[in-house]
Amino acid sequence: MPPPPAPRRPRRPRRKLPALALAATLGALSLGSPSPAAASQTAADAGDHLVGLGIADVTGEAAETGMMGYSSFDQKTSGIHQRQRSRAYVVVDRATGKRVVYVNADLAMIFQSVRQGVLARLKERYGGLYGEENVLLSATHTHSGPGGYSHHVAYNLSVLGFQNGTYRAIVDGIAESVAKAHDDLKPGDISLGTGTLTNASVNRSREAFDRNPAADRAAFPGGIDPAMTVLRFRQGGKDAGAISWFATHNTSITNKNTLISPDNKGYAAYAWEHDHEGVRYLDNTPGFVAAFPNTNAGDMSPNLNLKPGSGPTEDEFENARVIGERQLDKAREVYRDAKPVAGGVDSRLVYVDMENVTVSGQYTSDGKEQRTCPAVVGASTLAGSVEDGPAIPGFEEGTRTPVAGIIDALRIDTPSWLATCQYPKASLIPTGLLSNVHPVTPKILPLQIMRIGELYLVAGPGEFTITAGLRVRRTVAQELGVPLERVLLQGYANAYSQYVTTPEEYDTQNYEGGSTLYGRHTLPAYQQEYARVAASLRQGTALERGAAPPDESARQFTFQTGVVYDNPPLGKSFGSILTAPAASYARGATATVEFATGHPKNNVRRGSTFLEVQRLENGKWVRVLDDGDWDTTYRWTRTNGLTGTSKATITWDVGADTAPGTYRIVHHGDAKNLLGRITPFTGASPAFRVT
Repeated sequence: MPPPPAPRRPRRPRRKLPALALAATLGALSLGSPSPAAASQTAADAGDHLVGLGIADVTGEAAETGMMGYSSFDQKTSGIHQRQRSRAYVVVDRATGKRVVYVNADLAMIFQSVRQGVLARLKERYGGLYGEENVLLSATHTHSGPGGYSHHVAYNLSVLGFQNGTYRAIVDGIAESVAKAHDDLKPGDISLGTGTLTNASVNRSREAFDRNPAADRAAFPGGIDPAMTVLRFRQGGKDAGAISWFATHNTSITNKNTLISPDNKGYAAYAWEHDHEGVRYLDNTPGFVAAFPNTNAGDMSPNLNLKPGSGPTEDEFENARVIGERQLDKAREVYRDAKPVAGGVDSRLVYVDMENVTVSGQYTSDGKEQRTCPAVVGASTLAGSVEDGPAIPGFEEGTRTPVAGIIDALRIDTPSWLATCQYPKASLIPTGLLSNVHPVTPKILPLQIMRIGELYLVAGPGEFTITAGLRVRRTVAQELGVPLERVLLQGYANAYSQYVTTPEEYDTQNYEGGSTLYGRHTLPAYQQEYARVAASLRQGTALERGAAPPDESARQFTFQTGVVYDNPPLGKSFGSILTAPAASYARGATATVEFATGHPKNNVRRGSTFLEVQRLENGKWVRVLDDGDWDTTYRWTRTNGLTGTSKATITWDVGADTAPGTYRIVHHGDAKNLLGRITPFTGASPAFRVT
């Protein structure tokens, strides 16, 4: 049976947009004109950097693909709420010729598989211009996207294995966003601003946080990290984009949802770009690029009532909008007051075997030399975070699932020496030992620090709690000799290895501690290794890279059968109307149309759309909305598995500021016949009026 349709999203406040040229002018005025002194400073700095920005689609398979984040076997994609996008920034220091690439994508994680794929694509296109050291890839951590794009079993298990269609969409999309940013390079300048936001996060692991020393807790009144840090990019005196860092889980939308969504951070980016700056993604023209990445969000939840989908309201989609809008409003406030920054760009990266680090007493909590351990998943990991959504449920004897054999194989005893090393973790699965046979969780991780002007980004390949992030930032800031607020922990970057807690938090063995793979001294090991990277960056010296992780692409498997064939209902063709719209709709109503369709896995339509809302203008149909917009949904439902019949349900919540006129809804799809040939089709609804 197909999953039940997701609940209808509440309507959001509409922002009226005049013509794009006027919108751009008004947008510039709303942010305030620079003073003569600021304008002079901007002109002086305009030639110091080249700045380029780009956006591309990274949306994967929109139906019958397990979703990444909550580890729920029942959560499979059934359509699109909003598309996922990659946002790229290239900055070149014209004085030195050095350049860096920063990417933030609407994904749950950046896995090593993705990084390897993207770097290979960039090498094909640019040679050695962009490589391991100067490219930083990060994810917003949405839990509402298709999964199966890791090369490690632990992160593909609930998705039923590796999903090549989703992997290709992600790698191709990220590489495309970088290419667009590269092609967009122009003389520009960078400004930096900071502020605080206190109503978009809550500490979901307060018991563990409270075990930290008073000096650490004092840095976070209320148990949250309220810091909002914004980089403002301009090209030739014109605003071009922003990166707005803030720590909160991108989990306003729960594991009951089956529509692809970039969640609260994706909404913030969409609202700034689409509503404020007039960006229209399918027009493929340069526009404002606004990323909302995460920092040390390991114990930060957007569910302010500490239960899934709750807080500030009891509706998950409304929560995504509200929490996203709170980040947006604060980011734009900080953006307006950002000050020009000096300094070039630089980056360093090393690969570290995190299962085998000897940690100096300088960094350990007891002042003694310690070691990290082979990875172990703790028993508390399976419970998940009850505030954001439970993880993998327990498996009883006789459970029927395609991955039952793999689950049984993972049930091996943890040796006593490893249990001692991981103490006090209640050991469940020694994934590090299993990875000696087949990749289950990563061993070798990329540790990177990137400088953009006066800001330093510590790229963390996991989910750091706010106190763990604070300690890394202190270590790096001290080594670099810069203020603490100029160092950020960029989470979910370059690889994924679950959580990083302080030793004190680890002892509590809440979800985050149980998910800290390499034992109690994981964080001190990170501090030690990042200090080494920071020293190289400060001194301007080369750094021994270390052995890179292997490419595991040849060892992937899947339990998904793929699309066998598609058939329209009897007497219908693909694109035929199954349920027609009403003759007219008032503003505030919802228009619904059903079409005979094919499986969306036939073509993910990356950079395109499964739907259009069109308005009749001067005798021509003009697209006004698509499947990347908040007010539309595309849902796919299998109606007969034996005959390969399915339908597409497209809805449009008619906004309060929608122009009266004649409209229609169009569906684009692709169908596969018994011989495997895939053919595109388009269907259009009868016209209707909006009054």
